Amino acid sequence: MSNVPTAREVADIKFQYPPGIRIELERMVDAYAVPPGTRGTVDHVDDAGQIHMWWDNGRTLAVISGIDSFRKLTPQEIQEEQRGRSVPKMQEQS
Repeated sequence: MSNVPTAREVADIKFQYPPGIRIELERMVDAYAVPPGTRGTVDHVDDAGQIHMWWDNGRTLAVISGIDSFRKLTPQEIQEEQRGRSVPKMQEQS
């Protein structure tokens, strides 16, 4: 099984993560990983399907769909960011 995405998969990633989308990192598989919980803004998706980010902590490391774990911010979270405060995370039910 190849880790290289097909052209169709890259197109889907570009559609799902256009420039300006806000995400939050959950887990990154990289020696120079951005800390979990860091938020950032999508800069662009390259032809290999890597999502290049402008992280709020000043870093610019890309995330890789299917390898790293991240999620889009909800409209409520974005609205709260714009108001200058963050939304508390929901605690998972066991």
